[in-house]
Amino acid sequence: MAISQGKSTRNPSGARNKAHHGKRKAQLGREPAETRVDEKRLKKIRTRGGNEKLRLAGGNKINANNPKTNKTEVLDILGVVENTANPNYVRRNIITKGAIVETSNGNVKVTSRPGQDGVINGIFVEK
Repeated sequence: MAISQGKSTRNPSGARNKAHHGKRKAQLGREPAETRVDEKRLKKIRTRGGNEKLRLAGGNKINANNPKTNKTEVLDILGVVENTANPNYVRRNIITKGAIVETSNGNVKVTSRPGQDGVINGIFVEK
């Protein structure tokens, strides 16, 4: 069954809404990319209007920016330390926006959306 991003059939109170129309092609969704700490693997996704999105299926490098010196360096990702999107993502080493990853130079918070942008960017966080 297709993933829908249309309006819910339930109210916040739990009451059932009466649908005024069925599902539309414009409301189709896709399964999440779930970018893992692995060798770099990209998937091309065709989007609306014939455009393309690059989904990062796996990545082991991060463009880490130091806000004090304003210098950016490419570092290896050792693992996921914290992920507020889902606590299980830490065990599975899945990177999403807002995840904190461990590198050789310290912890870095991911500021990009790897499943949408196809790249992992981040800034150093203080302990």
